[in-house]
Parts: sequence; structure tokens; C-alpha cells
Amino acid sequence: MKFDSPLFDRIRVKPDEDRRLRNSVPACEWPGCAHAATHRAPKGRTQEREYWRFCLDHVREYNHSYNFFAGMSEDAVARYQKDAVTGHRPTWKMGMVGGKRTGKSGSSRFFGYEGADDPFGMFGELGGRARATDTRQEAERRAVRNAERKALHTLGLETDAERTAIKARFKELVKRHHPDANGGDRASEDKLREIIEAYNYLKSAGYC
Repeated sequence: MKFDSPLFDRIRVKPDEDRRLRNSVPACEWPGCAHAATHRAPKGRTQEREYWRFCLDHVREYNHSYNFFAGMSEDAVARYQKDAVTGHRPTWKMGMVGGKRTGKSGSSRFFGYEGADDPFGMFGELGGRARATDTRQEAERRAVRNAERKALHTLGLETDAERTAIKARFKELVKRHHPDANGGDRASEDKLREIIEAYNYLKSAGYC
């Protein structure tokens, strides 16, 4: 029996590694290369699920110059990348089925929520008909914390003050207590600092 015969591998504990690789892996498809094709590389965008089989050196060289978007315009590339976010599946806004508005007369309806309050305007932005809530009702419904009440008091406003009123009052007080309008009076500077801090707090709390 010849020692390099495939039959000899059946009785040996461990076949020769090079011969095992040579018998199980096809040759590299790079022109002029006879090494084992241990890696695969995609053939291109128009040939999905089709691959070249290369050795390690040639798959590296192929991947270095591979361009999936070859032959596509910039607009086509941008559209492809945008569609890739949703897996190239059709999408539409909430309240629409198959890209068409639901309900009568072409208006979008949120069944079961037609009369619901919409403090953030979500249904309105999506074409719904939920009842809108104005700023005053929102202020009355919101629980006012002591810090917010104190900030409003510093500006001389009530707890139900609207955003436009808060901004207008802030501008008025800044002009009144600015050092240039009071000859550099220290008391006016302290008051101005309190007004700015109160306004910044109300702004961070969502009042304005």
C-alpha cells in the first residue's frame, strides 16, 4: 500500500493536514493561483448569494478593491442607504394603513381615542382628530412644585401664567434691573441675578 494513498488515511489516527485540506477545499478561483480556496467573497450587488472562492491572500486583495455601489449614482446610493434602515420594506406614518389614510373623508382616525386629551400634540401631528389642549389648561392640570412657584413669584407671575407671558415679563424685568439702567446699583445687580436664575429654572422645567 502506498503511504500517500487516500485509503491509508482511513487507518491512520490523524490524516496529514495538508492532504485533508487539499481533498476537502477547492482550488482558488484567482487566475493563475493553485492554493486552496479557504475563503469566499461576494460577486457583486447584482449577483446576490453568489460568491467567488479565493485563498487568504487573494480574498484580501479582492476585498480591498470591492465596491458594492459600483455603477450607481450618488442619488441612487442615498436612496439605497435610506431604504436599508427599514430592510428595504415599505413604511408609512402612524394612522395610515398601506400608505392610505384611514377613516371617513380621507382623515386619519384613532378609533377609541377620538375625544382624548393630547397635551403633546401627537395625534394632531399625525393627522388625528383628538381634542387639543391649550397652554392654560396644561398649566392648571400640572402640579406646581414649590421651586416653580417661587420662580414665578420672583417674576411677579401667577402659577397659571402662559409661556408668552413669562418670556415677556422676563424681558421687561431684565431691562428694568440692568446695571446700565440703574447707575451700577448693587441691589439691582442682585435682583437681576435672581430674575435670570428664576427664568432659567422655569425654562428647564418646560414652562417656557
